[in-house]
Amino acid sequence: MWSYLLKRIFATIPVVLVVMVIVFLMLRLTPGDPASNIAGDAATTEDIAKLRVKLGLEEPLPVQFVIYAKNLVKGDFGESFYYKRSVISMISDSVAPTLSLALFTTVIACLIAVPLGTLAAYKHGTWIDRVVMGFSVIGFSVPVFVIGYLLIYVFAVKLEWFPVQGYQAMSDGFLGWAHRLILPAAALSVIFIALIARMTRTSVLEVLNEDYIRTARAKGLPQSKVLLKHALRNAAVPIVTIIGIAIAILISGVVVTESVFAIPGLGSLTLDAIQGRDYPTVQALILLFSLVYIVINLLIDVAYTLLDPRIRY
Repeated sequence: MWSYLLKRIFATIPVVLVVMVIVFLMLRLTPGDPASNIAGDAATTEDIAKLRVKLGLEEPLPVQFVIYAKNLVKGDFGESFYYKRSVISMISDSVAPTLSLALFTTVIACLIAVPLGTLAAYKHGTWIDRVVMGFSVIGFSVPVFVIGYLLIYVFAVKLEWFPVQGYQAMSDGFLGWAHRLILPAAALSVIFIALIARMTRTSVLEVLNEDYIRTARAKGLPQSKVLLKHALRNAAVPIVTIIGIAIAILISGVVVTESVFAIPGLGSLTLDAIQGRDYPTVQALILLFSLVYIVINLLIDVAYTLLDPRIRY
């Protein structure tokens, strides 16, 4: 196990290097000039040229990459072109809202999707199964921002049960923190409920046809015990896989939801950095999201051995 983990950890190094190179080149080879965006419309050509020198954009691309890589090895992600702040401090300020939203969404999605998928598999071919599958299709089809604006209109504008937008830190009160996250988490969870429920249904349905399930039923075990202890437990590996992938997508893909609900998280920071062509911030965020994917995939692999003792590395 430990040798496998070490191999996986060392295997992430070339992946991170490739991500660094691709992001570095993509940002600098696409049209647009950060110096022009920062200087504004009233700036002269001389002002923009001076700003480019100050930002280090006049250096050749290989020199810029070497400087970036050296700073990264020292743990220095640079200073934001746009905000004139340390990139690390900006990310630190934005992590809590994104993690809070991801946690809320994951809890909602798992509590609803796993029972729904299990029930759909148990009631295979009935109207319950068709309703769950129909919801899965709708959940995949409707964009998140449409669901978000619909929830805002109904529950925030008409019923006035929730605030329209904004975020409150947990340190300022747990109830206020949860109250402001319910709507965005509900909007974001729809697609993940559809995804996890569909995977749960497929996995449990496959397990229900196994011989040991028929043996458990023949022994007279209650259906709830057959479903939970035998079917769902043995179908857990693909379900945990899709939940892990969903968490990684949540952390790195909440741009639209955070924009709709004005949540100052990593998604909003990413959008602002891309619009302002803030190279250091975009590079740090994409590198962070890549590491999140790698770590979560590693944790999923470790969880396999706990869920299925037959799996050994």
